[in-house]
Formats: sequence, structure tokens, C-alpha cells
Amino acid sequence: MAEPEKDLKKLEAEQAREDATLTQDSEIARILAAFRANAYDVLDLQPGVPDEDIKRTYRKISLLIHPDKSSNPRAPDAFDRLALAHQILLDEKKRAILDEAIADARMLLMRDLKLTVDSEEVKDPDTVFMGKWKEKVKWVLADNEARRQRQVKAQMQEDGRERRKEEAEVTERKRKRDAEVEWEKSREGRIGSWREFSKKGVAVGGDKKKKKMKTLG
Repeated sequence: MAEPEKDLKKLEAEQAREDATLTQDSEIARILAAFRANAYDVLDLQPGVPDEDIKRTYRKISLLIHPDKSSNPRAPDAFDRLALAHQILLDEKKRAILDEAIADARMLLMRDLKLTVDSEEVKDPDTVFMGKWKEKVKWVLADNEARRQRQVKAQMQEDGRERRKEEAEVTERKRKRDAEVEWEKSREGRIGSWREFSKKGVAVGGDKKKKKMKTLG
């Protein structure tokens, strides 16, 4: 039977490693459980925080869960989500869109609960209100994404109709050009036939004229 470790420093080091692993795993689980469309949720930040807080939080969490420092097989996925959330919040346009969705969710929740900006729950929100707000943000973001996908689909369909229309016009122009080419190719034949017809007509007319004059004589 192996002797238990009795050296204090080694015991403390082992405990520190276990604590770090527990913290890593819990943070990875939190990130993966967060609503990925809400970058604030992924970074565990409140809307409106300054850029420095975003950078500091990202640096702290990324060092904790970095795949090179963690044996958790889901660390790479969590790290990628964290990096994307950091990128979104530091992009002025993308962050503005997210902030607008969060504000819309707050307004919708207030309407659902029949609250005003002067209501105590709104002025000093508790965990219940914040939890409902968080869920409403999910709904708004999901609805916005569904709308965006429908718009993309409609645009693709419209582009398809335009493309088919253009292709039909190109085909029709080609058909007309081909018809003109064939018409020109047969031109000499038509002219030759007409000449032959004209010659025969003249010959027949001439015989009739001579016969008529002979009868009169």
C-alpha cells in the first residue's frame, strides 16, 4: 500500500491543481451553457460596461480556460465562444445591435408585467426581474435571427427570380440572333429561286404573246 503524502508543500500544490481544475471546468460549463448570441452572457458581464472591463474579463477567463492549460475536451469550444463574444463587444456596430435587442427585451418585459420606468422592480431590479429579463433577451435575439434568415431567404428567392429572368432574356436574344443568321444563310437560295421563277414567268408570257399575234394575222 502506498504511503500517503505528508509533505505540506506537495499537499498544497496538489490541492491548488485540483482547485484550478474545478474552477476551469465550472467556467467552461458556464460558458457553454450561456446563450451564445448574447456576448454579455458568455463573458458574464452586464450591458453597458466599458471596453476596459471587457478586455480585462476576457483576458482573465481566457487564461483560465485556455486549451493549452486545460485537459477538458470542451475547452476549445468554450474558448472559441469566449473569443467571439469578446470580438462582438469590441465591435461598435455589433455591440449597438446587441444593446438595442437588450433594450427591446426590457421594454417588452415591462409591458408584459405592466410596469413603468418608475416601478420599483425596474428602478432597483431584483434577481427575479433580472432572470426574466435575461430570458426575454434570448427570445428577442432568437426572433431577430429568425427574421434575418427569412429576409436572406426572401432575397435569395428574389435573386433567383431575377437570375432566371436574365437567363430567359439571354436565351431569347440568342434565339433571335440564330434565327437572323439562318435567315441570312438562306437568302441566296431564296433570291436564286425567285430569279428562276421570274425567268420562267417571262418565258411563258412571251409564248402566249406570240401565239396571240399569230391568231390575229
